[in-house]
Amino acid sequence: MNVPAEFALGKPYHHNSFLINGDLTLWDGPNADVYSSIQTPNESGDLAPTHLGSVPDMDQAHALKALDAATSAFDKGKGDWPTMKVADRIACMERFVVLMKQQRAAVVKLLMWEIGKNLQDSEKEFDRTVDYIDDTINEYKSIDRDSAKFHNHGGVYAHIRRGPIGVVLCLGPYNYPLNETFALLIPAIIMGNTAIFKPAKHGVLLIAPLLKAFKESFPPGVVNIVFGRGRTVATPIMETGKVDVLALIGHSSSALSLQDLHPKKNRLRLVLGLEAKNPAIILPDADLDKTVQECISGTLSFNGQRCTALKILYVHEDIKDAFLEKFTKAVDAQKFGMPWENTLLTPLPEPNKPAYIQELIDDAKEKGAKVLNEKGGTHSTNYIFPAVLYPVTRDMRVYEEEQFGPVIPVVSFTDIDTPLDDMAASMYGQQVSLFGKNVDKLGPLIDTLSNLVCRVNLNSACQRGPDVYPFTGRKNSAVSTLSVRDALRSFSIRTFVATKDNEDNKEILRELLDTHKSNFISTDYLL
Repeated sequence: MNVPAEFALGKPYHHNSFLINGDLTLWDGPNADVYSSIQTPNESGDLAPTHLGSVPDMDQAHALKALDAATSAFDKGKGDWPTMKVADRIACMERFVVLMKQQRAAVVKLLMWEIGKNLQDSEKEFDRTVDYIDDTINEYKSIDRDSAKFHNHGGVYAHIRRGPIGVVLCLGPYNYPLNETFALLIPAIIMGNTAIFKPAKHGVLLIAPLLKAFKESFPPGVVNIVFGRGRTVATPIMETGKVDVLALIGHSSSALSLQDLHPKKNRLRLVLGLEAKNPAIILPDADLDKTVQECISGTLSFNGQRCTALKILYVHEDIKDAFLEKFTKAVDAQKFGMPWENTLLTPLPEPNKPAYIQELIDDAKEKGAKVLNEKGGTHSTNYIFPAVLYPVTRDMRVYEEEQFGPVIPVVSFTDIDTPLDDMAASMYGQQVSLFGKNVDKLGPLIDTLSNLVCRVNLNSACQRGPDVYPFTGRKNSAVSTLSVRDALRSFSIRTFVATKDNEDNKEILRELLDTHKSNFISTDYLL
């Protein structure tokens, strides 16, 4: 395999530090090796998973030390960070962006090697994350400008702002280990909270180049970054009851397990992005060529390893044969390649994923489904070619489970209530893609679908962006909303100072404003 020089790894990257209370400390304990499913020659000359390096395998004691640092930095609301002027917190974040950009090449390379994301999407993930931070800063300024005033109702003056909640435990996903993790972490800290952040199992090394930027940009204890297994690190942190916000993008089972560990659930705020089983509904008048194009993107971008991926296709019986003929040919036309080759299909980062996908295929075939595309289910050491399965029925695992990988179940229907009833009964409710042209049919469908999911994509694949739009879900798909503005609200709470309208109180307010004795009571206008 020829690796372009600019993407070659060189020696393994053994990262041996962590960030707690503003100190980058060397780790002298056990380490966890990091491998890529991309195969290269080993010392014996045989092809094997590439050893990328290692990270600290930290213990419970250091997890609790990170928690103590975050708790001390918040200091029951008295800490420098939660009481700091908004403009000063923004200045820290702007400093971080400058330093983060300097690590673009290193992070992009590690995204490709660690999780198999192609070059174009890896670059997009980094750049989109920078844009997200810039947009968050601008939106926070807008929120603060809206708050730079006093209200007077019923003889009571009120100065209303958004304030931090406390200590945040931040756990990101492996499929977007930079972007979606920072979509939690960045709004959490800029609003005045303090955080403990543990990177995902896959996509862990790419955080290492950014530790110094966090250290140099934020006061001690605001951002604490630890490495290790979730059960070892996150479990003891949650068991203390000191976490005020659980911010997690991952599986609902993980979210439930962590919630159950917290002894004071009524004080625990949840910001969760969870799994989905997003369907496509293809009506008889859909433009087949455009629909096939969108369904290829929706089902196979990053091998279907996205919560927003299309995970089941409902096709009207009248156009089923025509659609499947075009779609299966389009699937088989996809090329498998290395990330730097910018193919849609790349090595799967989870070693056990090809075997799991094969289990879904075998279960479906045993219950009557067929693999319609010629290449479907073809194995390599780190991949399984996408299989188009039809007909899929409710008793098949691939119908029920979120496959999060390259297998595409197809269901035909004659009555529109078939997909609607399935969606209503589903545990998930994130998005749907609706393909068709007849507004007499589309109008009532949109009205119903908008009550079953949180985003209806008309003649387009499901997706998260643009980041200014709401990103959330019903049922087991999400708690809270992650858009630029909504995330700032999710990690904060409305709080205000009130006083009766009389001359003595007004004079006190004037003096507070004139002397800047309070960072909360301020009508400064941030540009």
